[in-house]
Amino acid sequence: MSFFPKISFQYEVEEYLTKVFRNKELITALGTREAENKYQSLLSHLSHPPGFTTVRVNTHLASVKHVKKLLFEEIQKQFKGLCVPVLEHPKLQDILLIPVIGPRQDLKKHASEVIVGAQCGYAVLRGAHVYVPGIVSTSRFVKAGDLVSVYSDIEGKCKRGAKEFDGVKVFLGNGISELSRSEIFSSTGPLKGLGIRMIEPVYLSPSFDNVLPSHLFLQNLPSVVVSHILNPQPGEKILDMCAAPGGKTTHLATLMHDQGEVIAMDKIANKVKKIKQNAELLKLNCIKAFCYDGTRALSVEKREDKQEGPPFLPESFDRILLDAPCSGMGQRPNMAYSSTLKEVTSYQPLQRKLFTVAVKLLKPGGVLVYSTCTITLAENEEQVAWALKTFPCLQLHPQEPHIGGEGMKGAGLSLDQLKLLQRFDPSAVTLQGMDINSLQDSREDDLISLANKDCIGFFIAKFIKLNSK
Repeated sequence: MSFFPKISFQYEVEEYLTKVFRNKELITALGTREAENKYQSLLSHLSHPPGFTTVRVNTHLASVKHVKKLLFEEIQKQFKGLCVPVLEHPKLQDILLIPVIGPRQDLKKHASEVIVGAQCGYAVLRGAHVYVPGIVSTSRFVKAGDLVSVYSDIEGKCKRGAKEFDGVKVFLGNGISELSRSEIFSSTGPLKGLGIRMIEPVYLSPSFDNVLPSHLFLQNLPSVVVSHILNPQPGEKILDMCAAPGGKTTHLATLMHDQGEVIAMDKIANKVKKIKQNAELLKLNCIKAFCYDGTRALSVEKREDKQEGPPFLPESFDRILLDAPCSGMGQRPNMAYSSTLKEVTSYQPLQRKLFTVAVKLLKPGGVLVYSTCTITLAENEEQVAWALKTFPCLQLHPQEPHIGGEGMKGAGLSLDQLKLLQRFDPSAVTLQGMDINSLQDSREDDLISLANKDCIGFFIAKFIKLNSK
């Protein structure tokens, strides 16, 4: 059941993806029709939010049971007594899952309209309210307290401050304006803070604005899986090469019981600041964050004894997470992907540079986990095939937990190798809505199974370094 139109791409990117999902290996295995159906289903899923909100509990400070109780009470309060369950995951025992209600198709649209940017719109579809910087346009006479219908300008064509917009817009639900139009577009300088309080969103998800901030971290399910697969142990030295905003970094530190050392790197200063803020908020002390380019993190000269940060000597780390910069095509919801083909194909060389550094920084016997939030072969299975050919010291290793599907055909990997990979493919389930009645009739096991599949597109590979050659 598709509520929104399929995700749209620039023509060259669409051609590129069509070839990826109709590659010879895939067509031979599935047949032309089945391969095409899976691809079209994927495009529909990408424009819709995942069916569950996933939150990771900071088990360093509180038990899952305790946070579950507090969260259930908070959701009842937000949803005015509507009974939406908070589910524990049997294989990921530090996360809680909240089913998303929607799409709600019976909402009445109001005459007063507010247009928000695409990124703001996607956040609203996942439970956020509208903050002033995200507002692009409002109807002429909007006042504080007015009921307004909120739309997303998915193509980015609405002019800031416009009084009406007839371009492509997607209905996100209804809210109450906290400010007047003149306040929103004040000439005295940019305003911050809440602009529209959503009261009837198309997809009903809890808002996490200031909700148990030191106890919860909003994180997509596959992103939680990654840290469990790396499986850091207390006392080890871990490297998170591309760490911002710090969700996986803080998870690694928590899994180690805050004992050992987690080095987090990112080359953008503001993002490093965010990592440090998250570590402080979650009260984790073993994290050290540095503003540094991961491609330059290998030292070719002797280091000073007291030097904590990068660059590092070869074989310095017990385990390394390379959650690589990628084309991000697995993110949901996304209705209009704006990157050019040149941008999409620019990530593979960068990922290989980072990967090469990671292999050299890893101790013999160490673990390297590579992950992306994209759907292409070039950034996922092709990178695995390249790594195995380029680094004889690496061996693919089984992943635990293995919740997603196996790798995709098309990169020349064997069936046994594909089974060792983990690809989260949203098209693995039928796109379906969830209302309160169907939710209450569902078995918990079925809901967990659905949550494992109806998530973002994601890819994980785990390697062991056999020797130092």
